[in-house]
Amino acid sequence: MLGSRLPSFSAEDRRKLGYRLDFIGVNHYTTLYAKDCMFSVCPVGQETQNAMVAVTGERNGHPIGLRASAMPTFYVVPDGIEKMVTYIMKRYNNVPMFITENGGDGYTNVEDWLDDQWRIQYLDGYLTKLAKVISFIINMTTIKPGRDGADVRGYFVWSLLDNFEWLYGYTLRFGLYYVDYETQERKPKSSVKCYRGFLQSGLYES
Repeated sequence: MLGSRLPSFSAEDRRKLGYRLDFIGVNHYTTLYAKDCMFSVCPVGQETQNAMVAVTGERNGHPIGLRASAMPTFYVVPDGIEKMVTYIMKRYNNVPMFITENGGDGYTNVEDWLDDQWRIQYLDGYLTKLAKVISFIINMTTIKPGRDGADVRGYFVWSLLDNFEWLYGYTLRFGLYYVDYETQERKPKSSVKCYRGFLQSGLYES
C-alpha cells in the first residue's frame, strides 16, 4: 500500500536497527473499535490514513465505554490499557515499557475543572488495570513480583499542568493542576490529592 513512500535503508541503517530496543514508550488515552476496509470503502470521516481501517466508538448502537462530553471520540475503557500492555509484552518479548501519556478531560463546564471527579474515576480505572499486568510493583520500601508479568517501568499522567493541546488548543483541561491563563495562577485539582495518595500508599501492591 505504501510503495515508494517507504524509506530505503542502507546496510548501515539495517545494522543500527538490529540492536535491541532500550524501551517502548506508549501514549494511551482511549479505545475504539476497528473495522478492516482494505477491500471496501471506509465510512466517510472514519478512515485512518494508510492503515485501511475504520474506527468508531460504537457497535450496534452501544458505546464501547463511558463517553467524555468534552471530546466526542473519547471513551473511558480501562480494559484497553491492560490489553495494549499485554499485547506489547507478548509481541516484543517483554521489552521494558513506559506509559508516557495517559489521561483525559471529561468536562465542558468551567465549574467542574477544579473538582475533577471524572478524572479521578478515569485514573482509578486505568491504574487498576495497569497494576494487574505489571511484573513488579514499587512502593516506598519493597519491590515484588506482580500478577501477569509485563515489565512496565514507569507511568506518566497527562499532564501535570493545563496546557495547549494540538487539536483542542486551550479549550480542554488535561492537567492535574488548573492554570488560569490570564494570571498564570496554578491550583491543584481534586485529582491531585487522590493521585498523591495512590503514589504514597502502595495502593495497588496486593
